[in-house]
Amino acid sequence: MFIRILRKLDYWIGSLSEHLLLICGTMILLMAFLATFGVIMRHIFDPEPYSYEFSYMFLLFSGVLAVAGVEKLDQHVRNDLLASRFPNTMKIIIINIISPLLAMAFCTVLIWKSMDNALYALDIGQTSQSTWRIPIAPVKFFIPAGFILLQIILFSKFVKGINLLLRGGKGPEEGTDTG
Repeated sequence: MFIRILRKLDYWIGSLSEHLLLICGTMILLMAFLATFGVIMRHIFDPEPYSYEFSYMFLLFSGVLAVAGVEKLDQHVRNDLLASRFPNTMKIIIINIISPLLAMAFCTVLIWKSMDNALYALDIGQTSQSTWRIPIAPVKFFIPAGFILLQIILFSKFVKGINLLLRGGKGPEEGTDTG
């Protein structure tokens, strides 16, 4: 029962992460167009603040939300130089158990401090410094939201690592190790 719930949650989170990666890629493409538009407007016509405002918001969204998707797809940068020298069981412990635990501890601090910052921005009514003066708090709430999603993915990876360790390094279906 517990494993079935974890698989459904894992599928839902994986789907959400893939959609977020697609949205983040689109935002990066939009940032390129906005930067080009801003330069053209600044050099040919009058400067306008909107392209800069949207660009930094899109950069924040794509940076924070893409981290969870990259972790879910296991496409992040990892140096296996040290772990590759250990036996398979120790490799599973290092890569699939200890690393997610350390990352979850780091994410907990990031969630806590970024939530503090977002709540403070909401409390004081912080706005951007441009002439547009958009509220900053809604933008800042994306930071803890992205790290909460990353925290869930890391917890899922940790549970899979424990399961892999208990199975002796064999995957549930294919019988191969994932380390």
